Amino acid sequence: MSRVPLVLLPGLLCDAAIWAPQSAAFAAIADIRIGDLTRHDSVAGMAAAILQAAPARFALAGFSMGGYVAFEIMRQAPSRIERLALLDTSARPDPPERAQQRRDLIALAQRGDFKGVTPRLLPQWVHPERMGDAAFVADVGAMTMRVGREAFIRQQIAILGRPDSRPGLSRIQVPTLVLCGRQDMATPVEAAREIAADIDGARLVVIEACGHLSTLERPEAVNAALGDWLAA
Repeated sequence: MSRVPLVLLPGLLCDAAIWAPQSAAFAAIADIRIGDLTRHDSVAGMAAAILQAAPARFALAGFSMGGYVAFEIMRQAPSRIERLALLDTSARPDPPERAQQRRDLIALAQRGDFKGVTPRLLPQWVHPERMGDAAFVADVGAMTMRVGREAFIRQQIAILGRPDSRPGLSRIQVPTLVLCGRQDMATPVEAAREIAADIDGARLVVIEACGHLSTLERPEAVNAALGDWLAA
C-alpha cells in the first residue's frame, strides 16, 4: 500500500518538533515532509519554495503561520492539493494592534534581545495549566532558539505582509479539516469557525483544555482528527 504524500507546515518560531507526535503517528501511512519556512520574508516566497520541493499531488497541513502559507499554496496551485488541514490559524490579516505587537517584537529581536521574545509569546501560545510544566516549556523554548533571531524576523515580516485569505475560502474544494484549541489565545476558536463556515464541507474540531500549540499539547486528540481527515 502506497503512503499518502503529506506536507506539514510549521508555525512561527517552530521547526519539525512542532509536528513530532504526528510524524511518529502517521509514518506508516504517510510519506511525510516538513516544510522549511525559515528562509523567506513573504508567504508567497514560502509557498513557492514548498511547491517546488513537494510532490505533484499531496495532502497539506498547516499550523498557525503554516496555515497562512497553506492559504497561499491554495492560491498558487490549488490543483496540486488533495486535502487540506488548517490548525490553530486564521484567514484574517492582523488588526492594527496585533501588527504593532509584531513590529515591537521585531524591534526587540533586532536589538539583540531575542531570548526575550519567547517569554512574551508563551502565555499566548500555551494553555495556563501547561505553563507550569517546566519540561514542556523548556522544549518549546529550545525549538524557538533553534529557529533563531534572523528567521524570526523574516517570518514576522512575512506574516505582517500576508493577504486577507477570507475571499478565497469558498473556492477551496478539497476535504478540509479546521482544528483549534479551545483556549487558543493567538488564533481563537472564532477564527477557526469563520474558516470552516466558508469552506464547503469543512469539518471543525475544537480540542478541549488546549492552547495554541495543539499538536504538542494534545497530540492524541489532534492525531485522531488528522487520522479521520487522512482517511476521508
